[in-house]
Amino acid sequence: MGRLSVIAALPRISHAELTGGQKIAVVAPHPDDETLGCGGLLAASFASTGAHVVCVTDGSASHKPSPAWPAGALADTRRQELYDAVAALGGTKTDVTWMGLPDGRLYLSSPDQLADRLLASLICIGASCIFVPALEDHHEDHKAIATAAKLLRAKMPECRFYVYPVWSRFDDPLFYESIAEFSPVCLDTTRFRTAKRAALFSHASQMGKVLPPDTEGFVMPPAFIELFLTNHEIFWAMR
Repeated sequence: MGRLSVIAALPRISHAELTGGQKIAVVAPHPDDETLGCGGLLAASFASTGAHVVCVTDGSASHKPSPAWPAGALADTRRQELYDAVAALGGTKTDVTWMGLPDGRLYLSSPDQLADRLLASLICIGASCIFVPALEDHHEDHKAIATAAKLLRAKMPECRFYVYPVWSRFDDPLFYESIAEFSPVCLDTTRFRTAKRAALFSHASQMGKVLPPDTEGFVMPPAFIELFLTNHEIFWAMR
């Protein structure tokens, strides 16, 4: 069964069912993960129940620093791109918490330490539904947050926790087989794809723009962009 057929076969869930009609918080490892994995969800929430994005790292490891683009300049750029993306989805700068931890170095904190830092960022937001990255994603920052989130859940028993995948949707050929045990659901994001597209392209530094063409670093593959802009978003309850 092809990828599109598998997605079509997933149970559909409404925004109200998924969020319980409550404000949500999306925990993003890097600027752009919030849009890739939860852009439609955020747009629907900003238009109704409210939402907040907690970005954990400063995104400065996506490109090799240079004299013209030191890590601090890239972090500043990615922070502004995040604000622009959230605005495209219907939010404002006040709907973003920028933790600014070093990109690619979350492993330096223990899961307990990271959970406590996340708790400090989330405790005042007032969200009842928390969305965190999937442990199935191969990026170490995603895995670190996913591991810490299991501890965080015990510290926030009043909240519901859901998981969203990013990299594993793109690069794991056995992704759908591996998540079947979690009973994933599909949120129809068709209404919000224009906003999601605008938000994703707000992250221009990740599209091969802004920085010089010869700068060493990440550029989103076209197939990666297409996957997240044309397919519905997938979530499952944290176990």
